[in-house]
Amino acid sequence: MAVFSYRGRNGSGEAVTGVLEGATSSAVADLLFSSGVTPLEIKPAPASALKKKAGDSEGFNLFAPKIEHVDILLFTRQLYTLMKAGVPIMRALAGLQESSVNPAMKSILGQIRESLDSGRELSMCLARHPKIFTPFYLAMVRVGEMTGRLEEVLLRLFDHMEFERFMREQVKSALRYPSFVIMAMGAAMFVVNIWVIPAFSKVFKGFGAELPLMTRILIGFSDFMLNWWHALIGIIVAAVFAFKSWTSTKRGSYLWDKAKMRIPIAGKIVQKATLARFARSFALASRSGVPVIQALTTVAQTVDNEYIAAKVEQMRNQVERGESVLRSAITSGAFTPVVLQMIAVGEESGSLDEMMEEISGMYQSEVEYELKTLAQQIEPILIVMLGAMVLVLALGIFLPLWDLGKVAMKK
Repeated sequence: MAVFSYRGRNGSGEAVTGVLEGATSSAVADLLFSSGVTPLEIKPAPASALKKKAGDSEGFNLFAPKIEHVDILLFTRQLYTLMKAGVPIMRALAGLQESSVNPAMKSILGQIRESLDSGRELSMCLARHPKIFTPFYLAMVRVGEMTGRLEEVLLRLFDHMEFERFMREQVKSALRYPSFVIMAMGAAMFVVNIWVIPAFSKVFKGFGAELPLMTRILIGFSDFMLNWWHALIGIIVAAVFAFKSWTSTKRGSYLWDKAKMRIPIAGKIVQKATLARFARSFALASRSGVPVIQALTTVAQTVDNEYIAAKVEQMRNQVERGESVLRSAITSGAFTPVVLQMIAVGEESGSLDEMMEEISGMYQSEVEYELKTLAQQIEPILIVMLGAMVLVLALGIFLPLWDLGKVAMKK
């Protein structure tokens, strides 16, 4: 996402400045309005400005403990529990700070308490840490403050974050087996080309006869790896660095996120998981009282996919021009006919948030099924790859020995 610097005034009329991430300047403006800040100026800023801000507020230490997703998850749940029990928010934050086992989280909670003590709202205090609290999280907290339902919003945020954590864990679990097999195959190829084939090469060259094509290919590839291993490592490192640099740009991130959803087998899982996150976020925002246009703006920043985020922004622009959510969803091309039918029913009955929750549950069920069968879908491909590797090695190594045996039998 792009980085913007802003200048504005808060609810007390005080001048405020800062740096925020957003898809567009209008998205940043919506976020500021939802946080109680009236923007006076918003302009693009270098990405280093956001890093500098984060470094100034939180300090930079390479070996310092980091705040993980589970820390924010526990903070949200514990804050909800304490507030529901009637504990004042300052005392609740003090208790959470004392009981926190993560020094980084303890420091952030201390800064939030200081900001609250100076008269700022909770959403504004959290907005000072954009690397920790997402725009969606901030918008929901602001809505909870405005409607007086902060406890309810915190509980819904906890459920939403738990859902995202579950999805990530499921994907990691499903990819563990194929990743291990691919790494094992790569290690085997490395060992064979560095130690095994060179040993056979010396024997084969002593035959004084023309070697089979497959054997010559294996020996040539092994010699290339032995002579140019440093260049290969350099090329791999350069390629990884170039890929990361490309995907860090807005255009590169958009193209890569679009390409991810077209990868065989894995692409449909990525797409369904992203759409499940979108539907659940939209349902949460709608139930919390966020207007549709603002909800779409905020949700576009939470889907973690630039391609889908662009589709959501397209929907927002069409809704802003007077189109219905159904019409804008059809134009985006991101939803299946079944989902579009559910959106139509939701708009007609005035229960769009419930239908979005149903869409999220449907996509989640499909993702869970795909993840459970992922290993079964990938296993035939891995077996074919492993069989091809063994076949090439067998032909390259044993064909010359077979030819030598036939020559010896004739003699």
